[in-house]
Amino acid sequence: MDSIETHAKQLGQQTPLPASPEAAQLDRVPNPHADTDYLARFTAPEFTSLCPVTGQPDFATLVIDYVPDSWLVESKSLKLYLGAFRNHGAFHEDCTVGIGRRLVALLEPRWLRIGGYWYPRGGIPIDVFWQTGEPLKSVWLPDQGVAPYRGRG
Repeated sequence: MDSIETHAKQLGQQTPLPASPEAAQLDRVPNPHADTDYLARFTAPEFTSLCPVTGQPDFATLVIDYVPDSWLVESKSLKLYLGAFRNHGAFHEDCTVGIGRRLVALLEPRWLRIGGYWYPRGGIPIDVFWQTGEPLKSVWLPDQGVAPYRGRG
């Protein structure tokens, strides 16, 4: 329990939504199965950010898949981090790739991919995909489960 408390400072605490993604604290906890290759998935079906030009809200489903090494992302801190994008102005590509890179910097996973499935802006959906390299052959990698755009809903 001590190692969890050391690395997960927000877990079990009342924590306000961070003012910005930069101000958000992402916590990590030790991986109890660091000797095993497996896939962990987070799906955020109600992700929002703001268009940096118009200030209008943008909506996406984010799917984050990663093969952890020594660390797992603590889920409450991830939820708060993603929620901090609500009032953050950035293009779809910047949000998606930036989230992936921040998780890689924190966790140093064996592999990570993120899919940003964005609802249309100006009638065109913009989907953004980023990964750290080739998937591991030892890990089952399911489809991200988000249908191609047909009025997603």
